[in-house]
Parts: sequence; C-alpha cells; structure tokens
Amino acid sequence: MEEKNGFEDLLIWKEGVDLAIKTYSILNQCRDTGFKDQIQRASVSIPSNISEGYERKTNKEFVYFLFIAKGSCGELRTQLRIAYLLNYISKSDFIYLNQMAKNLSGKIYNFIKYCNSHH
Repeated sequence: MEEKNGFEDLLIWKEGVDLAIKTYSILNQCRDTGFKDQIQRASVSIPSNISEGYERKTNKEFVYFLFIAKGSCGELRTQLRIAYLLNYISKSDFIYLNQMAKNLSGKIYNFIKYCNSHH
C-alpha cells in the first residue's frame, strides 16, 4: 500500500469525491427520485470504497475495494448514459461526467496494478 498520511491524500479518492459532487450538482433538479438516488449512490460509492479499503490496512482488502470502486465507475457511466437518453442531463454534462468517470476508472486500475506489484 502506498505510504500516505491517509486516504484523503490519494488522488483517486480526491477525484472520486469531485466526481460525486459534480454528479450531485448536475442531477440536483432531476424529478425522478428513484433514478436520482441510484446514480448519486453509485457516484458516492467510488470514493467511499477507496477510503474503506484503505482503512482495512491490508493490501489484499484494499485492492478488493479498489475493484469495487472501479465497478462503481462503470455503473455510474451506464446511469449517466441512461440519464442523457432520458433527457435528465444535457449532452455536454453527459460527456463531461462520463469522461471523468472513464479517466478515474483508468487511474484506479493503474493504482490496483501498482498495489499488486508492491505488496
């Protein structure tokens, strides 16, 4: 596990929090409360799983939770596409958030590879 002061120092955690905040903000006016709840939970799941895994203090468990966070990126991307197709979000918001989620997913995967090579 990378030596840091805490999960708050991890770039992937910071970007996950940023993605969750932006997702909440963009979907703030969505009237479909069931859908809005689902997509917001997926976005919050990303940094939450990174922090939970970090706090487990074993590389194996950390990597496990990183994979869950990566999976939540995929879930969020699916929900963003559905939100766009239902006209809940604009094309520009879809492109912006989707690209953020794709980039974060790649960074999480690279961090998983790093963790696996340094255990």
